[in-house]
Amino acid sequence: MNQYFTEVSIPDPGWRIDYRHKIMLMGSCFVENIGNKLEEFKFQVDLNPFGILYNPQSISKSLQRLLNLQYYKKEDLFEHQGIWSSFDHHSKFSSIDSSKTLKTINEQLGESHKNLKEAEYLIITFGTSWVYELKRTGEIVSNCHKIPEAEFKRFRLTPGEIVSEFKELLLDIWKFNSNLKILFTVSPIRHWKDGAVENQRSKSTLLLAVDRLVNGFGEEKCAYFPSYEIVMDELRDYRFYAPDMLHLNEVAVEHIWQKFSKIMLSNESIKLMKDVLKLNKAAKHRPFNSGSESYRKFLLYNLDEIGRLTKFFPFLNFNNEQLYFESKLSDSQAEARETLK
Repeated sequence: MNQYFTEVSIPDPGWRIDYRHKIMLMGSCFVENIGNKLEEFKFQVDLNPFGILYNPQSISKSLQRLLNLQYYKKEDLFEHQGIWSSFDHHSKFSSIDSSKTLKTINEQLGESHKNLKEAEYLIITFGTSWVYELKRTGEIVSNCHKIPEAEFKRFRLTPGEIVSEFKELLLDIWKFNSNLKILFTVSPIRHWKDGAVENQRSKSTLLLAVDRLVNGFGEEKCAYFPSYEIVMDELRDYRFYAPDMLHLNEVAVEHIWQKFSKIMLSNESIKLMKDVLKLNKAAKHRPFNSGSESYRKFLLYNLDEIGRLTKFFPFLNFNNEQLYFESKLSDSQAEARETLK
């Protein structure tokens, strides 16, 4: 069969992620695509504990706070248009109540500090080398939270600055968790507000920095997954993009996920994913007759499957699916009783 695209060769890092492993993912919205897939298949995932982060400096700062378990105080927050936020966090942590914002941030920080200590893998996705520095403090922010642009200084990090920042950080991480393996990716999602030329310069900066880090530390500890190159070479067509022509659509995400699974996941995990997928589909099933005997048998079968899988793989979390099937079974039994009256 003819092949109508140039296929990206993906070096084998020699690692295989397994269901028993804990995984932390941090970075841009692309890491959310991979993280959501891992969560969908019931891997043990901590996804973006600070929310989406785009630039290397913000990712580094966030990891340092996790390492040091440096909790936030009210003075670390700011209020804008009645909303309390943190410049280190995505707006999903924001609230009209400063106490609620602080509680949500610190609870996640404590949980993710523990997760980072126990994780076997850390996946980092760089989105852009452009950063925004708050003029009054000199701090690089993770999110501008709609503060006027005039309050920030915008500039691009150099490959050397990124490498210098992460060299020290990675050494600290491995002192904290010597078993941790780190997988770098560069987001294929373009930052079009920077312009076509500046976006390319930004991505090139990130690629050069990652290359120096991976080669500097070696593939026993670090590796690179070429998500950026896969999109640029294998998916160079706008049919693989969302309506905004910038973000990837489901077809593109699935293509990258298949590539990722093949090179990064263990054979045992890939087999187990098939069972998980069946249960995911079963939970989305909508019956023609919810009071029928055949539907109750369907629900009981899936509850038995959950019991079987969790017996052999206790790290799988089917709590939501189990509650769903039990609730539907109870409803179906009640409906059948009503029919008999």
